[in-house]
Amino acid sequence: MRWLAAPLAAAIAVLAFGACGDGGAEPGASEEATLVLDFQPNAVHTGIYRALAQGYYTDRGVSLDVRQPSNSTDAPKLLASGRAQFAILDIHDLGLAREQGVDVVGLSAIVGRPLAAVIARDRNAVHDPADLDGGEVGVTGLPSDDAVLDSVLDAGGADPDAVRRVTIGFDAVATLAAGKLDAATAFWNAEGVALRDLGVPTREFRVDDYGAPRYPELILATSAETLRDEPDLVRSVVDATEAGYRDVAADPEVGLVALLDSVPELDQADQSHQLAALEDADAFELGGPLNRAALAAWERWDREHGILSNPLALDDAFPELGPAG
Repeated sequence: MRWLAAPLAAAIAVLAFGACGDGGAEPGASEEATLVLDFQPNAVHTGIYRALAQGYYTDRGVSLDVRQPSNSTDAPKLLASGRAQFAILDIHDLGLAREQGVDVVGLSAIVGRPLAAVIARDRNAVHDPADLDGGEVGVTGLPSDDAVLDSVLDAGGADPDAVRRVTIGFDAVATLAAGKLDAATAFWNAEGVALRDLGVPTREFRVDDYGAPRYPELILATSAETLRDEPDLVRSVVDATEAGYRDVAADPEVGLVALLDSVPELDQADQSHQLAALEDADAFELGGPLNRAALAAWERWDREHGILSNPLALDDAFPELGPAG
């Protein structure tokens, strides 16, 4: 589930993503690389902006260009084509891309727990998922939405077939605020925060509290080719990114400052509230190096709920990284 998504099968638009690399670079010069975010910059990306502000990438010899996606960006294929060297991917999208033959690999967790939830608009009427029986729930139309909704309803004692699903795209905030539906699948750190700020008396059912394992939602990813051909670049970007997120886990304010300094058009209050939600959930402290048991539990859950069709070779999808050379 994503705030902004394009089908993995969609064609790549002609974008201004030049192939960055060390072609022709002088010895000792910084190596250029591009990182594509999963959405417009927001609080979940504070560790990246902290690492940029502190020079963690340049200290490791990397000149990193961070870009937000356009509506038509297909990040896995941008990685595979070499038009970007790194991307932040939803873990479900990474798995689906590999099923479709796109050889992308996960490197590190940006956040260490799921961000998906079923959000009910009236906490006084809905106390547990069973109260949604016979109701209407909005979904974006992505496969992961049905998985999240089924998991929450099953674990909460509700019948998934007793809920009417309405495809609303990415309009959960407006739809719930207007009282058009009983609930919707959404991200608790984004739409959930926005709804509370609007004064909507919501109740959240986070998927890892209702049947799902505690898997990492967002992953720093690259292509298998980049990992094979430029292992030192990959290790350097991973190390710098993880250092930035460790800073934010220890002191969230430094991440907020770095984000707002880099993207001043963002609303400070909105980002502060989103960051507080992530901090309260220890989302960043659970990030960083990938936990193999968590990945295995995620893979099983995705197959059981129909997101992935076949077993995923986890050692290929999430390879162990060696130290930077």
